[in-house]
Amino acid sequence: MTAENNRRSWMSVLAKAPAGRLLALWHELGAEPDFHWLRAPEIGATMVRGRLGGTGAPFNLGEMTLTRCALQLESGAVGHGYVQGRDKDKARVAALVDALMQTEQAEAVRATILTPLQAEMTAAKDTRAAKAAATKVDFFTMVRGED
Repeated sequence: MTAENNRRSWMSVLAKAPAGRLLALWHELGAEPDFHWLRAPEIGATMVRGRLGGTGAPFNLGEMTLTRCALQLESGAVGHGYVQGRDKDKARVAALVDALMQTEQAEAVRATILTPLQAEMTAAKDTRAAKAAATKVDFFTMVRGED
């Protein structure tokens, strides 16, 4: 897996994580590193696009509220945070985690924050899938023997 795919993966986990759980895991990591803002957290909107059937022509579904920020650690690593909604703290922590994942602290951050979040999201997805599977109805046709 390339570094870009890894980054895409952890950015996805950070964006989808519940804010309270992300902040709790962040506090477990320890002291916040020194940084300066490249772009302070700001709230805006982005256009969400969709496709019918996954292959049809794209269409504009509507706008979604988004909070974004960018920061630079004293070590020079740059982190970005993009999260749905108006949570500036979640965007800040997401940007800090992104920046730290580009440093020698990456394994500690992965073990303390990303792995637990990914495991919780996978468990929630499996629970939803099991609930949906319990309501599944299998239809079949019986041969009547009239031939």
